[in-house]
Amino acid sequence: MNLKIETINRLQGVKEIPGDKSISHRSLMIGAIANGLTEIENCSTAADPMSTLKCIEQLGISVENKSGKLQINGKGRFGLKKSLSPLDAGNSGTTIRLLSGILVGQSFPSIITGDFSLVKRPMKRIIDPLRLMGANIRGSDKDTAPIIIEPVNKLKAISYELPVPSAQVKSCIIFAGLYAEGTTTVIERIRTRDHTERMLGLDTHESNGFYSVSVSPDHKIEGKKFFVPGDISAAAFLMAAGLLVKKSKIIIKNVGLNPTRKKILDIFISMGGKIEIENEKMIEGEPIADLVVQNSELHSNIELRKADVVDLIDEIPILAVTCMFADGKLTVRDAKELRTKETDRISAIVNNLRLLGCEVEEYEDGFAFESKKNYKPNILPSYGDHRIAMAFGIAGLLIEGVILENADCVDISFPNFWNILLGK
Repeated sequence: MNLKIETINRLQGVKEIPGDKSISHRSLMIGAIANGLTEIENCSTAADPMSTLKCIEQLGISVENKSGKLQINGKGRFGLKKSLSPLDAGNSGTTIRLLSGILVGQSFPSIITGDFSLVKRPMKRIIDPLRLMGANIRGSDKDTAPIIIEPVNKLKAISYELPVPSAQVKSCIIFAGLYAEGTTTVIERIRTRDHTERMLGLDTHESNGFYSVSVSPDHKIEGKKFFVPGDISAAAFLMAAGLLVKKSKIIIKNVGLNPTRKKILDIFISMGGKIEIENEKMIEGEPIADLVVQNSELHSNIELRKADVVDLIDEIPILAVTCMFADGKLTVRDAKELRTKETDRISAIVNNLRLLGCEVEEYEDGFAFESKKNYKPNILPSYGDHRIAMAFGIAGLLIEGVILENADCVDISFPNFWNILLGK
């Protein structure tokens, strides 16, 4: 679906956002291997978490929707059953990487694959540590999906320092550690999102600038109730729209403000964004609040490197678009990981900025540009990437004549995004 974006002169009202994707994935997987009933409220219905849901159902787990809450009849960590067909992770890197950590501990073989985009994404980053644990796991000749897993007699615990900051790799190893003999420890130089640790009740320890989390098979997982907060990565697009569109004032309800995820909020406020945090509360270890966002005069002159890039990896597309309309410059370096996402996001951002009239420098690990007063209309590819589509859809609210190709790919993470954005 190609979408002509109409410019608008105000945004008003309360905006609802989907449940956090990262927490939705994890609650489904934890519920599947827990003992007893798990109830999930506000689970995201986006395509990615629904891929996880379908996979656990293929593995013999019963999931019922009762009054909008998902009830999972967990069968314990060894209660899964062999799937009669390959597991399909769709477009979801989280599904394939985290679920592999659970599957290597099972007594049956598994194959897990995905769509045309996912089968191009790197899987060596999970294959290598899982093999160190004794797992019989392999990918294609290029270490991509499909991933083939054969059962082994036992897994062994390891101490593993992440070579690349990745919450998906960390979580994969933590899940595998539930099946390994001994205590498995994951060590990070740069702390990544910590939802898996919080949801499993694991402690993170800091020492000499390193972060570590440990797990063993003795760790009990009982069924529980999860409330999934609103996805701050989804809220980022609405925040940007509220800041940029004249005469705007919106309220975004129940946004998750996990300290490892809220960097985009901090950046927007540092740029001069008028964002108030209201109704703060803590649910199941996750901080949640409402955000009141108003149109603001923004200034950038931002340089992102290393830890900041890790904290903002999903929000860099919308930050780039926001900085188009702020006064100043944006420089992003140390972000080579963006080239391995649903598309090469560095190339996608740079190409679309140039199509709108920006002068952009592209680097192997990032890009840089300075804002300007006027931009030109154009037809913009979304590259089938939900975050690129939403980000440049926001640009179209301020630039007359923007047409976005394949705009419905936003359903991967934010179903009904266009209607919610425009209040329809």
